[in-house]
Amino acid sequence: MSSHDVFHVTLLPHGQRFEARPDESLLKAGLRAMAPMQSSCRVGTCRTCLCRLDSGSIDYEIEWPGLTREEKAEGLVLPCVARPLSDVVLRYEA
Repeated sequence: MSSHDVFHVTLLPHGQRFEARPDESLLKAGLRAMAPMQSSCRVGTCRTCLCRLDSGSIDYEIEWPGLTREEKAEGLVLPCVARPLSDVVLRYEA
């Protein structure tokens, strides 16, 4: 895969779609596309951007983001430090 490849990200329940490069965080790509994504610290600790990964694969920019093992097992992710490895669907729950 080259750095010119992009993945598609879908935000639920909004249904908005945008592209994300494999070398950028999902949050950065979403904000560039003016997606309705919340953020604060952007380093994986405040949990403002917390959402669920409905489908797809990600990798983290940091070794252990601010999630418990249980949260990771439940599919919760922090888009501010997550990079796409495939097309992904993120779900923001109220």
